[in-house]
Amino acid sequence: MRLRIYFFQLILLFLLNLSGCINRESAQVTAGIDLKQFHKFYVVKLGSDNREINRLIMDELSKRGFKASTGLVNLAPKDVDAIVTYQDKWQWELTMYMIELKIFFREPETQNLLASGQSYHSSLSRNSPEEMVSEVLSNIFSK
Repeated sequence: MRLRIYFFQLILLFLLNLSGCINRESAQVTAGIDLKQFHKFYVVKLGSDNREINRLIMDELSKRGFKASTGLVNLAPKDVDAIVTYQDKWQWELTMYMIELKIFFREPETQNLLASGQSYHSSLSRNSPEEMVSEVLSNIFSK
């Protein structure tokens, strides 16, 4: 009987540890859209973003050989191939960390969705904001 209780506690502990290690990523590109034709991006800065995720996205796009700029939505240049928006979600667990990042590529004039990607990492599998940005963009551009 005692062995059963010990075994049950061990299984429960294992399952609790697994629940703290969640990692999800995904990306979609609208049918008929070829992202290889896109060269110039404008990353819209969220008004509430004091962590400058917009700059991280712009820098990562530049590293990948694209022309990228960033600023407020009303300052977007007319000659960009896509407007890039994002949603970042943060969580506290001993320190603040980014738990989820979603990036959206939109058509500049109509705001129709061209592509999107998402990355979610719980506390035990957390990545830096730079790694999250790179991961989401890698997934989008690999579609």
